[in-house]
Amino acid sequence: MEKIIPLTDLSLASTFSDYESKFKALADQKRLHIMNLLCQQEKISVMELTEKIGMPQSKLSYHLKVLLDAGFILKEEQGTYSYYTINEKEINHILSPELCCLFRPTCC
Repeated sequence: MEKIIPLTDLSLASTFSDYESKFKALADQKRLHIMNLLCQQEKISVMELTEKIGMPQSKLSYHLKVLLDAGFILKEEQGTYSYYTINEKEINHILSPELCCLFRPTCC
């Protein structure tokens, strides 16, 4: 029987939880496709994304919400239209050496 070691450092637990939700958001090919399209354009509307991805708007909205909640994209409303952009700060953060420090503290 495997012994479970409880995570007692609450700040570390919070950090792990934050990264868990971010990696879950990235663990989907459709969401990665959406982010790839957003990296190629400054901003894009839901209607344009629907056409480019070939997905019903209801399913696309779900994926956009997951990415939005994870902080990877930003939403801007202009009248009745919603436009999405990539959140470069968050993308740079998830790809940064800061994440490496969680697993290789001697490298930081």
